[in-house]
Amino acid sequence: MAESGGSPPVAEEEEHHGGQEERGLSETQRQMLDRCLHALKQAKNDSHVLAALLLVTRVCPAHQLDKLSLRRIFEAVGLNLPARLLVTAAREDAPSGLAASDLLCLGAALLAALSTDPDMAAHPQLLATVPLLLNLLANGATGLRPECDKGSDGGSGTDGSSSSVQTSGLDEATATDCYQVLTSVCGLPQGPELLLSRGAIPALCRAVEQNQVLSRQRGLPLLGHLLSAKTKKKVWSKHPAELLALLLRLSTDFCQASESNRLSSCAQLVQFLPPAGVALESKELRDAVSAVWAQLRPMLQSRLTPKQIGPVLVLCACLLDLYGWDPAGPPKFCCLLVNRACVEVRMGLEEPPGNEPSPELQNTLTGCYRIMEAAMEQACSAVDAPSPAPSLPALSLQQSRQVLQVLQEAFSAVVFYLQQMDASRYGDPFVFASFRSLCSWLAEETSCLKQEVMDLLPFLVGYAQHHLQGGADEQNLSDWMAQMSVNEEGGAWTGGEPLRYLLPALCHLSAEDAPRKVLLGLDAHRLLVDFLLQTWTSLKGRGIRDPSLETACSTLLNFAVTEPERVRTDSCFRTLEAHLSEALPVLVNKPRLLVLAANYCTLGLMIGRLKSLPSGSVESGQRRFFLAALHFLRGALESVPGSGPARVSAAWEPSWDEAAELWRLSLQALGGCARTQPWIPALLRDDGWLSHTLAILSQSSALPDQSTQDALQEALCGAAQQCPLCQQEIAEAMRRSDGGALSKMTSLKTVVGVK
Repeated sequence: MAESGGSPPVAEEEEHHGGQEERGLSETQRQMLDRCLHALKQAKNDSHVLAALLLVTRVCPAHQLDKLSLRRIFEAVGLNLPARLLVTAAREDAPSGLAASDLLCLGAALLAALSTDPDMAAHPQLLATVPLLLNLLANGATGLRPECDKGSDGGSGTDGSSSSVQTSGLDEATATDCYQVLTSVCGLPQGPELLLSRGAIPALCRAVEQNQVLSRQRGLPLLGHLLSAKTKKKVWSKHPAELLALLLRLSTDFCQASESNRLSSCAQLVQFLPPAGVALESKELRDAVSAVWAQLRPMLQSRLTPKQIGPVLVLCACLLDLYGWDPAGPPKFCCLLVNRACVEVRMGLEEPPGNEPSPELQNTLTGCYRIMEAAMEQACSAVDAPSPAPSLPALSLQQSRQVLQVLQEAFSAVVFYLQQMDASRYGDPFVFASFRSLCSWLAEETSCLKQEVMDLLPFLVGYAQHHLQGGADEQNLSDWMAQMSVNEEGGAWTGGEPLRYLLPALCHLSAEDAPRKVLLGLDAHRLLVDFLLQTWTSLKGRGIRDPSLETACSTLLNFAVTEPERVRTDSCFRTLEAHLSEALPVLVNKPRLLVLAANYCTLGLMIGRLKSLPSGSVESGQRRFFLAALHFLRGALESVPGSGPARVSAAWEPSWDEAAELWRLSLQALGGCARTQPWIPALLRDDGWLSHTLAILSQSSALPDQSTQDALQEALCGAAQQCPLCQQEIAEAMRRSDGGALSKMTSLKTVVGVK
């Protein structure tokens, strides 16, 4: 994934400043500077000041001034004067001592010289000139006229009214100095924010649109830095019209460029693409992306060097993030793109141990990972459903199998690479990118490379555990994720991201005997419980659904079903029970978290059915959990007036497809709990669950399906077998029921002795 962040564009040496001498003045220059500064201090009018300043700028080029000299100039001149020179140059009644162009040149040169010192660049007076400079770059030599009435503090930047101003061009030296100041400010710790808050985006976009001097050479790189992924979403949300117009122009330039220029423009175009989801409604952008794909197709079909193909593949990955495969081209081309990405991954990773990919290659491979992930989603869709969604190119079954084969070979190389990693590399961003990509493959496919994946499980689990516990290298990965051009989901780095990516694979693997034994040996179940505890702290206050928690529950449920002895003896599951008893009473009152509540309920009941007879009184936490579980379970079905079939309640209906099986498992587990824990049947009666369930069954002609009937019958049988009072209540209800759903439960009739 291409990085668009990093350091601001390096300031080019001003062509009007002479050769590449070392910073520092000669003795003659120092003497001249002393005289000029003395003259400045003794100046009696503006003409004397301007004369002295002209000598300073001509005798002492900015790139030769050291910090001490800059400080002396600042003390003699200040920063109000350069700003006043810029404003004065735009006034029609400007003093006749110097031409307006000379005033502009002088003011910009002074600011450029002073800005090379970071302390000067951060000075409030210099920052106040930023809107002036932006206006100048956006509108040419007349760009300052709208600012004249605002004083020398520069106002707030350009606005729509300036678009009608007829501009005259800046000379290149003045434009260079203006960009030098902006670049120096951008290099400050909060530099990008300082520029963004002063109108940099609309001004620089206008400069490019008007083809102002140096706007391409200096303005675009500066814009690209301001659009780094740390601020990209925010900037696109604030300035969508300007950035979309700029992107459309750059896309047109890309399509009309020569082949060699097009190859060199790929990396630049990546910087100006919006984050996924921001501009999806724009037909113009969609058309522009389709046009760019049309140019990329022959490029990928041609012979490219490794250095050339990298930026092309990264651009393809970013375009896939925007609009998926639909505009990419016909299935044959999509297969070619995937194949080229997979070849790059294999060539880059199947190197002997110790040969680490270069930063440029890592950037390319991270883009290739995104292409592979998108291809895997598409190929799996075609294999699982012969008629894939219309938004996807219709791969034939043979093409899908070919794609899956090359993907398997590429992910085998990723496994090989990760096998060489140890704990010292856990903070490496490229290791994380490789880990994340492999997890996306394992989420869909765990039958291939099974032995290799099992051998890699110690690394995968250890890596996820390290970051969940907050390793010392978290900030490194947080910064890297914030700078990705190919978008990551999930917002700011929390440390839980590696485990979130790994969870679907753990869920699949925990259902198989051999991998499950390995996972238990690695204490993967403890890792999952820690994840639930950590995530619950932030979740309970927000009430926003987190599918990762549901997947973690499914994985723990696999352990609870297949490893009963481990559940009975491992203290980790006691910790889990305590958490479930605390969380479920909260979840049952959060409708948006119904699926998570169903997972918590099922998991707790599945563990409860394995418990031995309690010695003494029932724990308060256990009783609290079962009360919440019964309250939750009885809300799923409701009877219909007029003795029609029972239906799913309005609260459950939106989530029924995801929650139905969990609800049925919960009822079956509830029957098991009733058989192993004598206090449960009495709770069913006292809490009202039994009477409520019998009422629905008596009043309804049928249940939604046979599986629902079987699950309810299992829970009722468990209660009837262990509790005479429950048996009596059920029998009475069955005798009163005339052709309702209750009368169809033959196994329950046998248990309670009703014919």
